[in-house]
Amino acid sequence: MTLSPVGEDRPWAHLSRADLEQRFATLLAAHGPALGRLAGSYTRESGERDDLFQEIAVAVWKALPRFRGECSERTFLFRIAHNRAITYLARRRLPTVEADQELEVEDAAPDPEQALSSEQQGDRLLAAIRRLPVAYAQVVTLTLEGLSYADVADVLGITESNVGARLTRARQMLRTFLKDSHGT
Repeated sequence: MTLSPVGEDRPWAHLSRADLEQRFATLLAAHGPALGRLAGSYTRESGERDDLFQEIAVAVWKALPRFRGECSERTFLFRIAHNRAITYLARRRLPTVEADQELEVEDAAPDPEQALSSEQQGDRLLAAIRRLPVAYAQVVTLTLEGLSYADVADVLGITESNVGARLTRARQMLRTFLKDSHGT
């Protein structure tokens, strides 16, 4: 007998390994690029980003049978990614990146001039985000990935008003960082 995922305490707990593998592949195909960008916002080098992304993917795989459907799949994935990133940061104790350090930002724009301009703007923004305290960088990164205030609050375990307050403060700090980096 196959159980319906609707109303179950753990809707994916009954899935076969093959079904879980298919669900995992579908989720990574749909959300992998966003999770990769999130991993990149917590790391300094592409190798570290890849390591963190792999840790996130393993954590997602392990957590799939426990998904209860209390939030969207996207929120579920970002909550796992956030927790893995915080653990990763605590383990690595990465230094703060200075605005003048070179950062990698992948951009597939076909026009070389436009690609260079976008890359430079992306570099500046990423450098500025990395200078933010973690609590502010988290809300900015999740918001840039299109999560609503409610989803960001759910991922981080804070209130929506706290998300708004952190985002407002983060925007002020980013303006200052970007102004400073543009002027030098």
